[in-house]
Amino acid sequence: MLTGAVFPWRSDNGFRLLIDGPEFFGAMLAAIEEAERRVDLELYLVEDGHCLDRMIQSLGAAALRGVRVRCLFDAFGCLKMGQASRERLAVAGVELRLYNPLSLRLKFRNLHRDHRKILLIDGCKGYVGGAGLTDEFWNPQKPDEHWHEVMVEMTGPLLQDWQELFDSQWVHCLKRRIWQLPLPQKAPQIPVRPEGAGLGRVAYSAARQHRDILHSLLRNLLYAEKRIWLATPYFLPTGKVRRALIRAARRGVEVRLLLTSRNTDHPPVRYAGQRFYPRLLRAGVRIHEYQPHFSHLKMVLVDDWVSIGSCNFDHWNLRWNLEANLEAIDGPLTAQVVRSFERDFSESMEIDLTKWYGRPLHLRLYQRMWGWLDRLLVNIFNRSG
Repeated sequence: MLTGAVFPWRSDNGFRLLIDGPEFFGAMLAAIEEAERRVDLELYLVEDGHCLDRMIQSLGAAALRGVRVRCLFDAFGCLKMGQASRERLAVAGVELRLYNPLSLRLKFRNLHRDHRKILLIDGCKGYVGGAGLTDEFWNPQKPDEHWHEVMVEMTGPLLQDWQELFDSQWVHCLKRRIWQLPLPQKAPQIPVRPEGAGLGRVAYSAARQHRDILHSLLRNLLYAEKRIWLATPYFLPTGKVRRALIRAARRGVEVRLLLTSRNTDHPPVRYAGQRFYPRLLRAGVRIHEYQPHFSHLKMVLVDDWVSIGSCNFDHWNLRWNLEANLEAIDGPLTAQVVRSFERDFSESMEIDLTKWYGRPLHLRLYQRMWGWLDRLLVNIFNRSG
């Protein structure tokens, strides 16, 4: 697969939304334990702990019984995976490759990261979402303490495209760097949605070389008629996404954002993104900050169109990262996503203009400082790129 290829819609797929680590790790581990031929795992965050120990146990057992097991981890994201864990994988026969190992000679190119989260089993079952192999997502010793996240279980013809995406990156991470590929001459042509049941499509980004994941979102925002519900943990959207949300709200579409509260792993990013609140609120966008714990999920619902995966749709992700999302038009999955959003909205604090203008002085200072720094860095990278 050449970078820039656009995957088609495929019908007759099955989808199941799995909410939070205890549910989706249980399903993923069970699938690995049933694997007969092949297990492929591509992840960003991988850290020593109870979660990784349990996954290594399953991956190692699969490899020892003759299953080919390939792990493609981001070299920066797995810095906290120790040598002992790597040796356990190697002894069991698991193949491990790292994307873009850090090097001083790479300079800014060290920022290119593989942020995808994909698990593929035997060509018959797959998982995509936003989880990592860390105890924050699932700790078997403390099952009630975890970040809020989702994964989607997939079956059907769509898996051949996910396999092609993984196989391509498995080869390219050794032979070519994403920044060595030429920049596209024009935007990718997003396929028109067909008729059929269980429709699904692989949408992905490869830094600036390919952004069909962004163009597909923008097209759906443009033609939204009833609702736009968007969840992201790091709200630094591109200008085009912000303008599309504002225009949709002004023409009467219900636009609701599910964002993080003070429970976040990157407070400066939250403060920088809050500078966009006033204009969005004045346009009629509703903003909800999730309260129970850190919401790490990346999920979009536009009318009946669903996008779930690794992409935060922020300008940092789209500039530097490899991302991958499932796009789906499927009644049962849409219903599951609606229920998930409604439950999360009920557990969130809605921000309105009165609350916004009544915030304390120290928060105003944080937002101004981190917002200014974010703008500065964006301008620097725009000039250097």
